[in-house]
Amino acid sequence: FQYLRRFDQGHNLDTFCYQKLSVEGSPAECLQQLLLHCGITDPSWAELRNFTWFLNVQLRDCEASDFCNPAFVQDTLQGFKGF
Repeated sequence: FQYLRRFDQGHNLDTFCYQKLSVEGSPAECLQQLLLHCGITDPSWAELRNFTWFLNVQLRDCEASDFCNPAFVQDTLQGFKGF
């Protein structure tokens, strides 16, 4: 949710990292973001769960990658996380 929210607001995602203890937005806003980005018109709860699971795995791997570390790539791959 933190990534999707910042992406929609046009923030630079290159320097952002997920913060587990940070609570942002309401449950309704979270659900709205998930429905907006999941790519299915009327998803079931299982489809939303699969979407969030897949997105979390991808974002966890992205944060662990040196190619997404702004200190390592500097300005070479700017915007890579947003891509």
